[in-house]
Amino acid sequence: MIQKLLAEALGTAMLLIGVVGSGIMGAALADGNTAIALLANAIATGCMLYVIITVLGPISGAHFNPAVTLAFFLRGEINTSLAVAYILTQVFGGILGVWVTHFMFDLSIFQTSQTLHRTGVAQWGSEAIATFGLLFVIFGGLRSKPDAVPTLVAIYITGAYWFTSSTSFANPAVTIARGFSDTFAGIYPGHVAAFIVVQIVTVFVAHAAFKTLFRTTKM
Repeated sequence: MIQKLLAEALGTAMLLIGVVGSGIMGAALADGNTAIALLANAIATGCMLYVIITVLGPISGAHFNPAVTLAFFLRGEINTSLAVAYILTQVFGGILGVWVTHFMFDLSIFQTSQTLHRTGVAQWGSEAIATFGLLFVIFGGLRSKPDAVPTLVAIYITGAYWFTSSTSFANPAVTIARGFSDTFAGIYPGHVAAFIVVQIVTVFVAHAAFKTLFRTTKM
């Protein structure tokens, strides 16, 4: 259990370092060109996802995402105590990753986003699509080609940064953690709850859709 929780905490922290750190660096070097900053952000996030899923997957299953953990719980592949422990660990790891990133860039460690507002029906719908797509990639990949899941997730999220209006959070732990950063990758804390509600509801929708499309596949 300790080994699994450590893997989930470390992986989620590294994911947020990739997300927030590349956002800070991209915005600093893009000289106001948001498209270039977003491209840097997407590529770095995809690269980090491939690494942490490949390296830590054999230890914990490489969830790094409460929505993914909930999906596995609904499929009966993890028990309640492990699911709760994973989710708490993921949230803690995500926030820690944001703080470490702020330290790396000599920013105030403890902050909240004040300017990056992400709300409205279009953004919420975008999060539903992003979360559904992520679960489709994971469980479809486990059904068809398990060894390719790290690549599939990395490619999907890299693309979803661009084809979703919300830039594809698709992860309650990431959503919470990004509320603690007033940088390019931040989200206004007052808008976090709605994102999380949409992400969680989408897990139940995806579970209903995929339990017949994809047979249960053990990690």
